[in-house]
Amino acid sequence: MNNYEQKLHDVISYAFREQASDIHLASERFPMMRVSGELIQIPNLEALSLDDVVSILAVMVSNHDKIEDVLLKRREELDFAYEFDHSIRLRGSAYFQQGRLSVALRVIPKVKTFEELQLPSILKDFTRIKQGFFLIVGPVGQGKSTTMAAMIDLINQERREHIITIEQPIEYVFQESKSIIDQREVGLDTGSFESALKSAFRQDANVIMIGEMRDSETIAAAVTAAETGHFVISTLHTNNASQTIDRIIDSFPGDQQEQIRTQLANSLTGILSQRLIPKVSGGLVPAFELLVNTKAVANLIREGRTHEIDILIETGREHGMIDMSYSLATLVQQGQISVDNAKRYAFNEKSLSSIL
Repeated sequence: MNNYEQKLHDVISYAFREQASDIHLASERFPMMRVSGELIQIPNLEALSLDDVVSILAVMVSNHDKIEDVLLKRREELDFAYEFDHSIRLRGSAYFQQGRLSVALRVIPKVKTFEELQLPSILKDFTRIKQGFFLIVGPVGQGKSTTMAAMIDLINQERREHIITIEQPIEYVFQESKSIIDQREVGLDTGSFESALKSAFRQDANVIMIGEMRDSETIAAAVTAAETGHFVISTLHTNNASQTIDRIIDSFPGDQQEQIRTQLANSLTGILSQRLIPKVSGGLVPAFELLVNTKAVANLIREGRTHEIDILIETGREHGMIDMSYSLATLVQQGQISVDNAKRYAFNEKSLSSIL
């Protein structure tokens, strides 16, 4: 093990022991990690030089030409995955800021169960759907990929299906159980999310997992896949269900929006928005909003009345819907989170206060 392999080993080992979610390495900066949502310095390590960061990056990225050409010459971002010690997987992004090289690493733990993640049990019903479109939304770092992996793994444990994942890069690596699973990495196994999605139509896929929907072409292909007999699950960086629907529709030109409204109303099964809230006792606990696409919801989508969806969520508990204010209030009443943090993460503070 050379000096830089040892440095990387020390950083990752310490961060993993401290249950860090992220690691930050940058030239002219001390190594940092994020624990329970807070950034803290990794102790007993010196500030890194540019050569240090490049050399550590070279340990994680086997294609050194890509580091030289894409990152150092063209100054483009470089996304990658790295497996440490055959047990810890990390998703990485290398980039420049103010002329300094930085690397952000997300620690990807093993796929967890619904119970370990404290996910609402109704989500299991969605994993048993044969056809439709399910979305997990929220800001960066709120556990979207982790929840999506748990749903895919439950399908893998319960059903004999062909599951195709399309990611950039691949995060969780699944162990086949009842299903067969093909994991495709954009840039390595396929040219784009859109082309991989269209190819899946010819690959006898039952379930398609899209790491992230980044453009209207990918969204259009995903909705079409959901309409044509596939169960499609993906993520978006949106705040809640109503905003997600608006974002999807607004990503299309005006003359196409009516069509996508109709397609979305017909194919959508549900939207889960989640937040990871700091616990009173330390660590994080999830809170949720869940939209279930009932006939009433589908009608609002078709008619462009998405601003009324929030009301249906608040009053739709009998249909399995979960209101974020109710979810947060329950955590407060259980003594798991503080009132201040509940208000900080609430979509509607007035609604939350009325429940508390």
